Amino acid sequence: MIYLDYTAHAPVEPRALEAFCETETRCIGNANARHIAGEATAQVIQDSLNVCAECLNVRPEELILTSGASESNNTAIMGIVHAARHIGRHIITSPLEHASVSGCLTALQERGWEIDMLHVNRQGQIDMEELRSLLRSDTVLVTLCAVDSELGVIQPVEQAAECVRAFPNCRLHMDATQCVGKLPVDFTFADTVSLSAHKFGGINGSGFLWKRAGVDMEPLIHGGTSTTLYRSGTPAAGLAASLSVALQIATQARAERFARVLELNRSLRNALSARKGVRIHSPQSAIPHILNIGVDGVRGAAFRDALSARGVCVSVKSACSAENTPSRAVYAVTNNRRQALESWRISLSHLTSPEELEEFIGILDLVRKEFQP
Repeated sequence: MIYLDYTAHAPVEPRALEAFCETETRCIGNANARHIAGEATAQVIQDSLNVCAECLNVRPEELILTSGASESNNTAIMGIVHAARHIGRHIITSPLEHASVSGCLTALQERGWEIDMLHVNRQGQIDMEELRSLLRSDTVLVTLCAVDSELGVIQPVEQAAECVRAFPNCRLHMDATQCVGKLPVDFTFADTVSLSAHKFGGINGSGFLWKRAGVDMEPLIHGGTSTTLYRSGTPAAGLAASLSVALQIATQARAERFARVLELNRSLRNALSARKGVRIHSPQSAIPHILNIGVDGVRGAAFRDALSARGVCVSVKSACSAENTPSRAVYAVTNNRRQALESWRISLSHLTSPEELEEFIGILDLVRKEFQP
């Protein structure tokens, strides 16, 4: 098997898995219980949050443990706009957002919130002048991804934050799922930031939301304060411990891993650019871990299935998106529905080998021939 879908899910780091198993075996108490077993579990969770906070240069009390980025995105978006509904019901976003953001906004739109969609240029980036023109006194939220999951576009989120700061009633939510562990991330210019552990070697079903102190937000889950007012329920010590280990490893190895992936990306781009009828949608400025392409005349889903039959794993859009629909991200940068339907995504990791990519190119050529009339 040649696995080229690391953006959807990365293998768990062995040390993160060990931390989970060791913690779950040792910590038998409920962290909310007021006895020595509960206190011991609560201390493990706090220690894990301290490690995460140090890795990201934030305060541990600002971290809210969740089940992953989808919950974190929903918690931030729903929580902020409901807390600010007496101020306004206007939200600004981009067409490159993950389904856990766009789906959440669709639900809000159906309940009376007004959503403005920013345009993106051919490089996939938003325009600051357009953002400034759309911001108004009743805008309560701007939500943007730092790196989108389909094209790998790096958004100028810090510049967007400067625009938002001129409107004190507006908050900026940043989805950092695809950049944590890959790029240096500064949380401090945003108001809320989401991430998911399984993107950088943690265990699936864990993640957190960073919320700046002083940001008003209503919780999605009620029924007990747990480690925070904003997410009730019994905290999972094993998941917290494994998350902290995976984040620490990814942060410490980030530069070395990035250099390796960048070299793989350059090699792959060169090979694909030499093939007639193969389009590369990801701009050169995109994160090297993601390469979105298309083959003329072949739907992305059909090409993915043909590759999968030969042991190659790639994705059409993000794994959470609806099947058999055009890629919103590719359509936004190409304005071409056919190309958006033909697009699919290769995603690389430091675990990817040059030999795997060489074999993949050979399989790609065989599949292309099969689809030729």
